[in-house]
Amino acid sequence: MSDPHANSISPIPPSRSDATDTKVDKAVIEEKPGFLPIETNWFDRFFISIVIWIAVSLLWFRLLEPAGFSIWISNAIVFGLAIVIIKKG
Repeated sequence: MSDPHANSISPIPPSRSDATDTKVDKAVIEEKPGFLPIETNWFDRFFISIVIWIAVSLLWFRLLEPAGFSIWISNAIVFGLAIVIIKKG
């Protein structure tokens, strides 16, 4: 009888010491810092955007909507700001 594991593929690939592997590893490790003064992930930046949206909306309702400016203008401004914060923050 033959060994059933003799022809099986090893789940761990052999290690390679190519120069391309080290370049990829360094690119993954190095992260560009954003403009926010704290270390954040995408969910933190999303949460910050939501908090800013609420604050701007409340200020808009208090100060600018009585003058005739629609809240949709505020939402468009904050949506653009949120995209910038989430992508580059």
